[in-house]
Amino acid sequence: MNENTEKSLTTEKEEHSVDIGIFGDSISKGIIFEEQDQKYCTVSREIRSWTKPAILHNFSVMGCTIRRGMDIIKRHLPQLGSYENVFLEFGGNDCDFDWQAVSDHPEEEHFPNTPLDEFEELYTEAVLSIQEKGGKPVLLTMPPLAPDRYFNWISRGKNAVNILKWLGGVDTIYRWQEMYSMKVALLAQKLSVPLVDIRSAFLSQHHYRDFLCADGIHPNRKGHHLIYQTIRKQYSPCL
Repeated sequence: MNENTEKSLTTEKEEHSVDIGIFGDSISKGIIFEEQDQKYCTVSREIRSWTKPAILHNFSVMGCTIRRGMDIIKRHLPQLGSYENVFLEFGGNDCDFDWQAVSDHPEEEHFPNTPLDEFEELYTEAVLSIQEKGGKPVLLTMPPLAPDRYFNWISRGKNAVNILKWLGGVDTIYRWQEMYSMKVALLAQKLSVPLVDIRSAFLSQHHYRDFLCADGIHPNRKGHHLIYQTIRKQYSPCL
């Protein structure tokens, strides 16, 4: 998915091109972590990964939760009915915690950025709001994370022992994130909207971790290529 709002995948808008809206977080924005440079950047898009010309209106924001995403969606509601589809990709930041707070006070109760019930409520509101304006939403599940890598990442500069004590085990991170991804899949079924199952595409790979960055959560270039191929296979009406 193109990182630039309203940037065409072709040099010119062709006669049979389609417009697609995208709302989400750093994954749909195309953010990767460059280990060599120790910084985040945006990957380039491969035009040939799409089978037909498409103009992508990408409103994704790094660190975006469904709550913030809903605010962005509301600002663009009038135009969403003109898009062929509106892709929604949320959950990774919603299920995350304030790891500094966990590190400082592992004995206390901590809550995710967006509790699961609120996540479902706001995601439902987003889908219905888009549909009310004539838009056709498509939901995306979340790529799996590599729990040990992600634990090491979130523990940098913090008390890793305290974080692990609160978690009860590194795998807790994986299971917690999976619960949110499953909620997206169930929500798509409940609301009768299309779903592109990114997560299964990763898990079907023998070494799915090879498709993730060093931070354990962002897909790398290979991972993004897998995402594009999955969308192309599962979202056949236009691409």
